[in-house]
Amino acid sequence: MVFRAPIRSMATAARRSLKIGMLPADGIGREVLPGAKAAILALGSSIPKMEFIDLLAGFEYFTKTGTALPDETVQILKSECDCALFGAVSSPSRKVTGYSSPIVALRKKMDLYANIRPVKSVSINPEGRPGVDLVVIRENTECLYVKQETQTVGEHGKEARATRLITERASRRIGELAFKMALERPRKHLTVIHKSNVLSITDGLFRETVRAVPTLPGVDGKYDDVTVAEQLVDSAVYRLFREPEIYDVMVAPNLYGDILSDAAAALVGSLGLVPSVNAGDSFVMGEPVHGSAPDIAGQNIANPLAAIRSAAMMLRHIGYGDGADRIERAVDSVLREGKVLTPDLGGKSKTSEVVDEVTKRI
Repeated sequence: MVFRAPIRSMATAARRSLKIGMLPADGIGREVLPGAKAAILALGSSIPKMEFIDLLAGFEYFTKTGTALPDETVQILKSECDCALFGAVSSPSRKVTGYSSPIVALRKKMDLYANIRPVKSVSINPEGRPGVDLVVIRENTECLYVKQETQTVGEHGKEARATRLITERASRRIGELAFKMALERPRKHLTVIHKSNVLSITDGLFRETVRAVPTLPGVDGKYDDVTVAEQLVDSAVYRLFREPEIYDVMVAPNLYGDILSDAAAALVGSLGLVPSVNAGDSFVMGEPVHGSAPDIAGQNIANPLAAIRSAAMMLRHIGYGDGADRIERAVDSVLREGKVLTPDLGGKSKTSEVVDEVTKRI
């Protein structure tokens, strides 16, 4: 799965070492992030010397300390790290006083406005499914994830409300990124995902702003070769399962992008295969799409491939494309061979065995 980063490279020729922040957080995050580290180290001298900085965050850390994202973690990321890898977080589905998701907070504090999630078939694909090769580009800082919720008591009992924020600025910059990525891909096709037939103001602003990117000052026909389509989010989910081959690049507000990319993962075999990066203009953080999977945590059966692929995406983003290629080819060869796979892909291998097999091939 080769991913070409459209955001400007942050690598410098003079760099002698790389400092990577490591935030395993909760559950299987602590099992798959070491696999990503092993894959990076397997590149040897072809990339600068690695320094891995272990950092704290997560719901389990919150239960011990009362904070899910220590200020020190953010400051070290900003002042010392060139990039970062995040594992997974066990955010509860119930309200917990004082708790807020650390990954959501990190995206905002580090201004990682784009969550880029490529989904591509290799060999693990349900029988009869057409090939999948798409990228979901998810706006990463607003929508319902601004987490402004209230609960009151009205005439008919409790009433809960949430504020949904869509801004022209955020929509424009995620739209610009989506057009850049679509232009770099062979099909040059972009689908804008929205629900503006119902949410005519918020989704309407997102839709209009993204579609207006080719008319921005200075663009001057740059995106004339990009075909632009749009799809209501509910129809997009339906068509994603019926005819995924119609999609190339999909750009969506925060919540829709999260749902669509998780759904797309089912088409290629497992959430354990799908990587992502949270990217801004000056920092990038790799993050597997899967969650903390508490039901299998500690059993050495979690799929490490999404985390390893996320590490490759991170390296590519900061300018080490050759190393990223080596990691991605190793992962793809393991999948095509199909002999060393974790249970989510129908295999019997352990997490550590899959990591060993990938690193041998790097």
